[in-house]
Amino acid sequence: MFSFSKLSLPVIQAPMAGGINNPRLASEVANAGGVGSFGFSYSTSQKIGEDLLATRALTNGPINANFFVFSAVDLPAEAVRENALEALKNLPIEGAYSLAIPQAPFFPDLEEQLKPVWEHCPDMLTFHFGVPSPSIMIRARLLGIAVGITATSLKEAKAVEQAGADFIVAQGIEAGGHRGIFNPDGADEKSTALELTKQVVRGCSIPVVAAGALMDGADIAGALKSGAVAAQLGTAFLCCEESGASPAHKEYLLKHHSRGSVFTTGFSGRPARGINNEFIQLMENKLVLPFPIQNTLTASLRQLAARTDNGEYQSLWAGQDYSRTRQLSAKHLMLALKDELLIALG
Repeated sequence: MFSFSKLSLPVIQAPMAGGINNPRLASEVANAGGVGSFGFSYSTSQKIGEDLLATRALTNGPINANFFVFSAVDLPAEAVRENALEALKNLPIEGAYSLAIPQAPFFPDLEEQLKPVWEHCPDMLTFHFGVPSPSIMIRARLLGIAVGITATSLKEAKAVEQAGADFIVAQGIEAGGHRGIFNPDGADEKSTALELTKQVVRGCSIPVVAAGALMDGADIAGALKSGAVAAQLGTAFLCCEESGASPAHKEYLLKHHSRGSVFTTGFSGRPARGINNEFIQLMENKLVLPFPIQNTLTASLRQLAARTDNGEYQSLWAGQDYSRTRQLSAKHLMLALKDELLIALG
């Protein structure tokens, strides 16, 4: 079973879906003493198997496979669907994109996605948006795979511990990408990463990983001093040369600091933090379809924006402190983080 004490640098490179994670990035992080991750939220079982196999050929270091725990969802009434479509029509973007209401199934089958995980046995298996079925937890334990689950409150963290997870990822409100809250329609305490980490460390007995706008070694030191066993960094790795982030995504991270990052449901139907752009502004207060139906609905638009290098209509997920993103290779970023951590810890 994986142990955080074996890491030479207590860092998990955050799982990020949509092609940002890849074997090169994950293996470089693992080879440098951290945990390399994949966000397999929408991936096919074939792609998952290929990525895990390719990464294992590049590293013997620890690898994390991450999945969404999707909730059952139904198409809303026709009037709601029409309003959601209307919000996406005639947007001021050059080029054609298609708009069609998705049909069920609306998300991948988790059991099918996990087949290559059971075959290749990555060191970690993590989940976002909730707790997976007991059978999944049991199978991972039997195979010696450590299971971690995101929590955004102490209440969620206690549910994660009760489910038998090996560690908790305490996600602060500053984190980029999708908010891991179990019920997006419920109350959100909006605790910062360090506040939440301290709460969870006091209230739970299993290890805690801090996540949310952690960008450098001093931030990692702060997480460790708050009781975390490691820090999870996502935005910090987006501008690495190995990252699969789009050119526009990297450009906005490095050059568009005045925009800030904000939460939107416009792209996917679930709250997610990204760099403020034209699409987010136009979708403010507009009706959107439930997650992940909205995500499928906006896919053609996002693909067009990516092809034309248009950052105003891409989901530029980024944490609150993205202005501190650095343009380094993953290896050199890990070396910088290690040096900074040593200095911060004295």
